[in-house]
Amino acid sequence: MTVPANDAADGYRPGADEPFMNVRQQAYFRAKLLAWKEAILRESLGTLSQLQLDSLREADLNDRASSETDWSLELRTRDRQRKLISKIDAALRRIDEGEYGYCEVTGEPISLGRLEARPIATMTVEAQERHERNEKISRDD
Repeated sequence: MTVPANDAADGYRPGADEPFMNVRQQAYFRAKLLAWKEAILRESLGTLSQLQLDSLREADLNDRASSETDWSLELRTRDRQRKLISKIDAALRRIDEGEYGYCEVTGEPISLGRLEARPIATMTVEAQERHERNEKISRDD
């Protein structure tokens, strides 16, 4: 079965009335993940270009401190996005391996709404909540 390349352009959204993680849904989420990754990489290139253009040679110490704080926050954001890219890549691998959309804990399908909101999700909402409760209990001990 071939998937229309213009599903996103046609406004296709995965629905519960079709088989879960069929070829069309996999193509939809692959395109969504790739577009997200591309947007992050584009932003990163912009940050790098700006870092190279801007210098922290302001004469006023307050201005310089403010600039350094801004760049520190920007670099921290980029580091979080770098980690996000590895999660996106892992989701793309799960699509290739036929495991995308299924909870890594229970094996149950992850709701389409959750995948739409967080395409890198690896657990159902219930499994994620259990995991977070267990983490909190471990931290409190």
